[in-house]
Amino acid sequence: MGVALKGNTRTNATKSEAKQLRRQGKVPGVVYGKTTDSLTVVLERKELVPLLRSHPNAVIDLNIEGVGKRPVLISGVQRDSLSQDVIHIDFHQINMNEPVKATVAIEVVGEAAGVKEGGILQVETAQLDVRCLPDDLPDSVQVDISSLGIGENILVSDLKLPENVEVKTEAQDVVVTVLQPQKEVEETTADEPAAEAEPAGEEAAEPKE
Repeated sequence: MGVALKGNTRTNATKSEAKQLRRQGKVPGVVYGKTTDSLTVVLERKELVPLLRSHPNAVIDLNIEGVGKRPVLISGVQRDSLSQDVIHIDFHQINMNEPVKATVAIEVVGEAAGVKEGGILQVETAQLDVRCLPDDLPDSVQVDISSLGIGENILVSDLKLPENVEVKTEAQDVVVTVLQPQKEVEETTADEPAAEAEPAGEEAAEPKE
């Protein structure tokens, strides 16, 4: 099983109750299931927020008081538009014996050779869509960029994943690339010959006598 998290059921799932829970340092949420009824829950913010930072895509062993343990994935996080605090969360209950579609973070490792030469590292794809059994779901996918030079890139097809993890993201999508230094780009542009001025559309009229 994945990461453990505790929760309680909500008996009065109203907007006013949700606001009161947030003032108490709690986060309301809902557990949805394909074969079970949805369940309204409440969690401690101090336990939920660190989990969102460290394991946002992991299988969670959600232990709900009075209900029991349920394996879930996070399916949605709602944040306050100003403070960005988590104000609501949705979970999707899964079957540990059935494949799931999930999103896995891509972790860039090392310093690109091209960056050492002045290039600019640009991450194009930060997450990977995969399909596998819950127990096979990786926390992240590492990509070593140490040998990446200026003008080179790493594609999704270059990533190394276990055989039992199926990648759903397009194979030709760029994961990371090293761009040419901006100064060199500007110099190259400056060296290009200027376009010749176009001739005037009409000749000047001769002065009248």
